[in-house]
Amino acid sequence: AEVESDILRRVRTLLRELDGHHPACQCDQGMLRWTLHKKIDQNPSNSSVLVRILVKELERAERGDFRHYIIPLLHTLMYTLIKAPCIPDELCSRVYDFCKKLLTLPRPFCTIGLDYALRLKAERAAPGTLYQRMVISEQSLKSDPYPYQEKIFIFADPELLSEAICKALVTDTEAAQASQSPRVCMCYVIIHTMQAALGQGCDVGGLKAALQDVPTSEVECWFQQVVAAGECAGSAASADRQQHAARLEKIHCAILSSLQGGSAPLAEPQGTPLPNPSISFHLWTQGDQLWKELVLFVRPLSQSCEPDCLSQDLETFEIQDIISECECCEQSRFSVLSTDSGIERDLPAAAEEPPAPGGTETDQARLQRKGGIKKKSSPLESMAFLQPGCNGPAVKPPLKPQRRAGIPPESAAPLQRLHTARIVLLGDDRILGRLAQAYHSLRKRETRRVFLTPRLNLQFYYIPVVTGQPSTSGSTVSTWDQEELCEVATYLGRADPWYESNIHTLSHMIPKLATMPSSPSKHLVTDLFITDVIAYYVRMGTQPVCFQVYAVKIFFNDPAQEPAEDVFLTELCTQVQDSISHRDLSVTKKKMALDGPGIDLTVTYRKVVVSDREKELAMSLRSTGLVMKAIPANEAEELVCLSVNITEIIRINNLSGRSFSAVANRLKTRNIKIRSTEQRPFTVCLDKDSRRAYRNVISVEVSPCLEPSYCLQRTRTMRFNQHETEDVGLVKYMPKSLLLPINTFAGVIQ
Repeated sequence: AEVESDILRRVRTLLRELDGHHPACQCDQGMLRWTLHKKIDQNPSNSSVLVRILVKELERAERGDFRHYIIPLLHTLMYTLIKAPCIPDELCSRVYDFCKKLLTLPRPFCTIGLDYALRLKAERAAPGTLYQRMVISEQSLKSDPYPYQEKIFIFADPELLSEAICKALVTDTEAAQASQSPRVCMCYVIIHTMQAALGQGCDVGGLKAALQDVPTSEVECWFQQVVAAGECAGSAASADRQQHAARLEKIHCAILSSLQGGSAPLAEPQGTPLPNPSISFHLWTQGDQLWKELVLFVRPLSQSCEPDCLSQDLETFEIQDIISECECCEQSRFSVLSTDSGIERDLPAAAEEPPAPGGTETDQARLQRKGGIKKKSSPLESMAFLQPGCNGPAVKPPLKPQRRAGIPPESAAPLQRLHTARIVLLGDDRILGRLAQAYHSLRKRETRRVFLTPRLNLQFYYIPVVTGQPSTSGSTVSTWDQEELCEVATYLGRADPWYESNIHTLSHMIPKLATMPSSPSKHLVTDLFITDVIAYYVRMGTQPVCFQVYAVKIFFNDPAQEPAEDVFLTELCTQVQDSISHRDLSVTKKKMALDGPGIDLTVTYRKVVVSDREKELAMSLRSTGLVMKAIPANEAEELVCLSVNITEIIRINNLSGRSFSAVANRLKTRNIKIRSTEQRPFTVCLDKDSRRAYRNVISVEVSPCLEPSYCLQRTRTMRFNQHETEDVGLVKYMPKSLLLPINTFAGVIQ
């Protein structure tokens, strides 16, 4: 009773924090979930107590219509259930029934409810399956029944985070995986699966001793048998839990048979640690570094490969990429060539079908094969591969297309996405701006030559880190305070209270923990806390919030200079540029005396209206600068919309003379063009990053960035439908805008 009362008090404290009642001790803010799970890890026998309490709180939240409690409680419950040594089927059944009830609620409740209901169905059929699958994928253990692999890539900008923070994070991520060998992880899977299925009949001590004494090859053999048993039971249409337990009982006895003397089963369940996921830390110093790391993850090189060979291999891949782009251009010239060889024997057996009853000789003559030029089929012909989310786990496979005469059926099934890359960004809005650049570049590269998209499931996560010190990379950044540099994290925190509680509130704590002086207590806290927060976030944060990426075309004062094209995610800022020459300076001073500070601008934009109809407007004004913000001030506002704040200079004539006042002119748009009418240049800064500042700018055009695969397919379609103004064919069903998905625990809760 005392233990249950203590756990209930901790859960209620967690719920009060969701209501905005932060703990009295500031150091506990954001750590309540972590301390709750660590307390259960210290005494795994209390897992069932916590699960029972969480189920009651979920049912109470549903009855009392406290919907903002449901998703945090459900994530806490599922994480406990995955790590628990043994949970009664009665409790799993109650959780499963509750998840099915969530299917009647709007998103994200129904989405999360369906996901967890499917997982619980597999867990009830084969206890220990969720733990088993998580360890196999995160540690990239070889297993034919479950061949999935995952890896966490942490990217940090060395110019945004101090050297001390970067070193501490590298040390912690390496130390967290120092004792995690594949053999140890396989033993964990065997012991946990046995204990989950057999309960008190499992001899945990005997298993540990037996597995410790046998060679690695034998451990791997037992591991493969356990995984096969779990996957077979989980995938069976009529899964029998008792049959699965009997199968594991045989394996259990076989393992213990090698133990001398034997051992008695323990009365109290022992916990099996959940290994930390595979994490690699990267200082983001190169523009294409993200793409290179993903290529090496999907297509790893041999362990004996030297760094020179690594560089040479990537250069070869890039050369092939360029050649493929040239081939794409060549193919566009001869796009009317047939893919059919024109030879009868090239027809597959399925194609030589007798004509349908009632078909006339004219119909049969129309199907005669004509001469043609055989052309190699390109991966670009399969536009489904170009979509970043086409083969995800929750997406239905495309319907089988109808066969037409002269077109052979596809010879091979689409590739499976066996790899999942979880990209964790540490920093502020500036590193998300770099991510938008890299993601846009990756999508363009995939459009030219498909490689990663059909093989890799790509997930993005964002952990804000506020160092408390202004960056020394440039003076422009000093105009933004720390809160403005974390607008994306603030928005995600408002949209998802669990993200706010576990991730956003730690933005100031992570630098403090990472830079604490070396001591036993420091090692105890950081080694467990930072890596555990990252692991919990990537494991349970499955709901994306999609941010629109905006394309910007920049024209310069010098007509000989080519326009620049770039993208931004959060903000575009313009400021009047100081004149350089004495002649321009004198003209500017005279102009300012007459018309006031700033420059004359012409602004053309499409106004956002409720009916979503395009309404193009234009205005001329004098301004000292403007700011375009892509992140809304609150979650109720539309995410795919730009809020433009223009500082307009108004001239006022009165008896005392001429004066000027600054007025904020606000408008909402998706497409906007800005031009300096007096040919005076201005500066443009993207995503609050002084390293991405453009000078001597005379005009700017901003619009939502289009998905590169959409642009390619639209170009192909328009070649044959030149008079069509709207999208036709496959283009109608393809995503038009390039969206950057950042995962949170719940997505956007309306």
